[in-house]
Amino acid sequence: MSQLPTLRQLQFIIALAEHGSFSRAAEAVFVTQPTLSAAIKELEAILGTVLVERGARGAVLTPAGEAVLERARRVMTEAEDLVIAAQAAGEPLSGPFKLGVIPTIAPFLLPRVLPALRERFPDIELFLREDLTDRLFDALRERRIDAALIALPYDAPMIETHAVWADEFLFAAPPDHALARKKTLAPSDLSEEPLLLLEDGHCLRDHALAACATGSARSDFAATSLHTLVHMVKSGLGATLLPRMAVDAGLVDRMGLEVRPFDPPVVGREIGVAWRKGSARSDEAIQLGDAIRDILQTAPSGGS
Repeated sequence: MSQLPTLRQLQFIIALAEHGSFSRAAEAVFVTQPTLSAAIKELEAILGTVLVERGARGAVLTPAGEAVLERARRVMTEAEDLVIAAQAAGEPLSGPFKLGVIPTIAPFLLPRVLPALRERFPDIELFLREDLTDRLFDALRERRIDAALIALPYDAPMIETHAVWADEFLFAAPPDHALARKKTLAPSDLSEEPLLLLEDGHCLRDHALAACATGSARSDFAATSLHTLVHMVKSGLGATLLPRMAVDAGLVDRMGLEVRPFDPPVVGREIGVAWRKGSARSDEAIQLGDAIRDILQTAPSGGS
């Protein structure tokens, strides 16, 4: 059987590609430069081809090196997944777990669930990242995070999801708004109503438009966050739709707004957990999502 590259050698070629010089790559993987250089030369000998062009200004991968790099990253990822899967089988939800959360969920959900999650899983070390859905999905595919809390429905390639919690939409407007004075409020009442919404890129905008079947939103008055949005409503610029989760968390407290449910209630989005298809941590992501559902069901405020 031919001699095979070691994982350490593959780690070195990846570091060299990322840092562009032997000295910086050696520093990144905590070895001396001669050690890393010797390992790369041995890898070239094993594969029978030149992988790196060495020059005064640094190191550049050859076409063969680029081909090897792609496979090296794949092999290293599979090796990391193997370790994670073995650890999870023995002790799930322990050690570091990198969790992404979208901005329209993070400040309203996390304060309610994090203390209980830490109590339920005392050995987990959660690292949180707040970002928009598309960027969180990129991070999942690139294995920079393990799972993400997002709003559903949201389809994306190589991403799987598990629904956790249904979040109702509420109508919010100044007290003198015509719809605020209606005895009952139906989604059809918004068919001609220009709504203030979040700017493009926030999935809550799309969910709000879909939930109430309205395509009329003022693009010149788009907010970057829910906190900005409610201040725009308070200033009399228009009405909006807000997730009940945010209202229950105090988003509109002391704002003087009229906040009304629809009849029948409008469930505009579901909170769900997402992970990369084939991830070794998929079972843990589902377990984490189910734990969040259990916590919300017993929490004293809001929900559905």
